[in-house]
Amino acid sequence: MKTLKREEIYANQYANLEQLRTNIEEFLERYYNRQRLHSALGYRTPEEFEQQNRQQNRADASTKFVVNVGNEERASTSMTGEGDSNAVPSPDPSPC
Repeated sequence: MKTLKREEIYANQYANLEQLRTNIEEFLERYYNRQRLHSALGYRTPEEFEQQNRQQNRADASTKFVVNVGNEERASTSMTGEGDSNAVPSPDPSPC
């Protein structure tokens, strides 16, 4: 909010509320999300950060898990261990 106020709202004059809304929307889309580097995001733009997270999530989704069954190893793409007799499901992370 501090950046929005300092770099957009206080730096301009607006004829009416509609013009203010339009300028804020344009500021967020064109500058804040696409050009401005954010230190909390590793000096990347929010757009770059989101794109990298989407790519990372796709890579994580295709991760294979190795399950030992007797003396052999089997690869599984499921974290639930379905079909693996010695797989132990993880506890439910939901709060009590």
